[in-house]
Amino acid sequence: MGDEGAYETFQVPARDNQTVLDVVSWIQQSADPSLTYRYACRVGMCGSCAMMVNGVPRWTCRTHVKRVLRDGALQIGPLRNLPVIKDLAADMDPFFDKWIRAGGVHRPSRSRDDPIQQVPPDDPGRVEANKGIECINCSVCYAACDTVAGNPDYLGPAALQRAWTLYNDAKVEDRQAVLDSVSGAGGCHNCHSQGSCTRFCPNELDPLSAIAGLKRASARSFFRRGE
Repeated sequence: MGDEGAYETFQVPARDNQTVLDVVSWIQQSADPSLTYRYACRVGMCGSCAMMVNGVPRWTCRTHVKRVLRDGALQIGPLRNLPVIKDLAADMDPFFDKWIRAGGVHRPSRSRDDPIQQVPPDDPGRVEANKGIECINCSVCYAACDTVAGNPDYLGPAALQRAWTLYNDAKVEDRQAVLDSVSGAGGCHNCHSQGSCTRFCPNELDPLSAIAGLKRASARSFFRRGE
C-alpha cells in the first residue's frame, strides 16, 4: 500500500505450498525492496505476520495461497483497527495500551520470599484461566472486531480475555481491581457478542466466552456492592 493507502498490483510467480507470507516476501525481495511488513518465526508461533487477506485477518505464514486465492488474485493489507506505520506494518501500541488498561499486568499476591502458592490443576478458577493463556497477542481478534471499529475506546477481545484469565487466577493479589478495570466505559459491557473474535482466532481460543464471563462477574459485583 502506498502513502495514501492505495493498493498496488504485483505479478507473483506461483509456487507449490506457497503461503501468503511467501508472496509478501517475494514482492519485497524481487519487486519492491521498500515494502514494509513484519514477521519473525514463520511457523505460527509469534503472530507478528498477521495481516488482512481478502478482508480477513490471518497469520500469513500459515495461510496457504491456494486456500484464499480469488480469481487468481489476493488483496493483502495491514491489520484493521490499528494505525498504519507503513505499508503492511500496523502500529500495535494502541492494542497493548488497552491490554494494560484492562489490568493485563500480573500483580501477584505473594512476594518471591513467600512459599509458592499451590493451585490444583482441577481448581475451577485454574481451569477457566487456562483457556486463555495460549493468547500470543497477535491482534487478529482485535482486527476482526466490529465493536473496536465503531468504538475506539473499546478495550477489545484480547485485553478482556487477559482480564478474565487474571480474574480467575488465585495468585492475583486484587481480582476485584481487575474486574473494576473492565467494567466501565469501553469495557466488557460494550461487547455486542458478534463472535468474530472467537471465529478468527488462529489459536482457536474463545474470547467471546471470556467476555461473557466478565459481564456476569461484573454484574454480580455491582449488585453485591448495592446491598
